[in-house]
Amino acid sequence: MSNIRVRFAPSPTGFVHIGSLRTALYNYLFSKNNGGKYILRIEDTDRTRFVEGALENLIDSMEWAGITHDEGVFVENGEIVEKGEYGPYTQSKRLDIYKKYIDILIEKGYAYYCFCSKERLDKVREEQKRDGKIPKYDGYCRSLDKREAEIRIANGEDYVVRLKLPENENIVFDDLVRGKVTINTNDMDDQVLMKSDGFPTYHFAVVVDDHLMNISHVVRGEEWLPSTPKHVFMFQAFGWKAPTYVHLPTVLNKDKKKLSKRQGDVSVSDFKEKGYLPEALVNYLALVGWSPESNKEIFSMNELEKEFSFDRVSKTGGVFDIDKLNWINGQYIREESLERITDLSIPFLKEAGYIDNNDVENRYDWIKTLVSTVKEDLSYLSEIKEKANIYFNYEIDLEDEKVLETLKGEQVPLLLNAFREELDQIDEIDEEFSKTIIKKIQKKTKVKGKNLFMPIRAMLTGKLHGPEMVNIILVLGKQNILNRIEYVENNVLNN
Repeated sequence: MSNIRVRFAPSPTGFVHIGSLRTALYNYLFSKNNGGKYILRIEDTDRTRFVEGALENLIDSMEWAGITHDEGVFVENGEIVEKGEYGPYTQSKRLDIYKKYIDILIEKGYAYYCFCSKERLDKVREEQKRDGKIPKYDGYCRSLDKREAEIRIANGEDYVVRLKLPENENIVFDDLVRGKVTINTNDMDDQVLMKSDGFPTYHFAVVVDDHLMNISHVVRGEEWLPSTPKHVFMFQAFGWKAPTYVHLPTVLNKDKKKLSKRQGDVSVSDFKEKGYLPEALVNYLALVGWSPESNKEIFSMNELEKEFSFDRVSKTGGVFDIDKLNWINGQYIREESLERITDLSIPFLKEAGYIDNNDVENRYDWIKTLVSTVKEDLSYLSEIKEKANIYFNYEIDLEDEKVLETLKGEQVPLLLNAFREELDQIDEIDEEFSKTIIKKIQKKTKVKGKNLFMPIRAMLTGKLHGPEMVNIILVLGKQNILNRIEYVENNVLNN
């Protein structure tokens, strides 16, 4: 199936929605699974929605996620370039092409000029609503003489071009997810194909582009399903073979409603900025609407490419469960190398004011040790700002009553004094000190086991369980530990 050609064709309107990322991912996986080509095409004909810099953000988001295209629009050395034999891949650069094909459609009698004003259209729709009808164009200009229309255009009248659908005709097409779909033309509108500004609408441009770019499968969200019969009709009108359609279920929130920005994070940038690993986000998104044959939940991109098919894509909306994403992301963080997690965590540690550029340059091993102590507890990397707080605040936040009880133990003053005496003998804590200090305290106080370890951990972190004490001591350093000893003496032992 090397003739498989699919495209992801977004509008550059600002941020990349998580649902759009999943659409791109499914296109990508299908193409890879079948040895085909994956194309990035930019649909920018709605100039009112264009956002400066959105295209660069889009491509950056896709590259970050590892969803790389074979041809289309790229960014190289800060410049937008196009690669491939079917360009231009940006619709605003294809206006002459659309003009040529709209003229063919008009000539064949499948499209017509419409001069109706916005005021008239609004009035018609209001009347239709009042009468309980579905609001749609009433066909006022359908039978307008072509010669008369051309004279009005020559006189400078504003116009659009509309699709001329036949009356009461069933349009049928097969969808790889939905099966056989039938919609009657009486339930559809004479769609605007060319706007008064000379730009095509999505519905016209997408048909022309998909044909000229040899797109074999159109994989997109189910919101486009009602429009597809119009597209199928246009393929027939031109005498072209229509692609195979695949309409994906909507990405929903936990309330089974469409995922929107009002409910929180929905853009790729949101998750990137919070410190989600791209491979974890992609892994999770693949499962929102698609189910593998096994019960396996952790997939590399390579494994997804081999296993993915539309046979196991659901007809119903997939729920985006942030808790499940956090679990999967946490699995990836724990499996990833300490070096990579450290490097990705540094911006968050800087943002929190815990470290600066000097620390990164001169104390990288210390930062790495710090990260190692909290790595196992992270669901996403920005959480390190909260988790690492225990190292930068001498006031210990006691986790629960058990911690308080542990610090009230009769042996605790003895342990704290012994710890302070050992600290007084050094300039700063090094690895040797952190590895031997507990044994030295044990030897000095004769306290051992839980009675030794638990109070020291509680004094250092406010918790009874956690990372290796060696690393905690190394990260805290001499002055921090002295401050904590003093804090516990003043606020726990003396209360």
